[in-house]
Amino acid sequence: MAYITNTDIQTRVGATAYVQLADDDGNSIADIAVVDEIRLAAEAEVNSYLAQRYQVPIDLAAHADLSDMLKSVTLDVAEYRLRLRRPPIADDAGKRYDQTVVWLMRIATGVLALPAAMPVSANSAMGAAATTTGNKRILNHTELGDH
Repeated sequence: MAYITNTDIQTRVGATAYVQLADDDGNSIADIAVVDEIRLAAEAEVNSYLAQRYQVPIDLAAHADLSDMLKSVTLDVAEYRLRLRRPPIADDAGKRYDQTVVWLMRIATGVLALPAAMPVSANSAMGAAATTTGNKRILNHTELGDH
């Protein structure tokens, strides 16, 4: 399931920049194959982080509340990748990308979780996860004489 469209990328960077960054044959029209490659690579990059904890791609039909957020972060990655084609990269695009990668890394490591109303399916390929329940430990190793 796609998080963004080519039109979303065009809207993000603006029509003029879109053509300048994606027109490889010089006909003043953005090459769809170029934009498709950027879009798919951006979605794959986002999913590579999310896959550390969740089943990807995230099912936006089941988690419509994540749609706007995933669109935004995927556009951050797509814009950065598109601008890499014709340096220099605008400072704001570089900063957004850096912040997005930090956020994605925090999701991947479990410091943060996707803010979904319903739990997002875990990635079963990552193996079983252990959880504990019950009260906290009352005695520690020192109190038990285990030095």
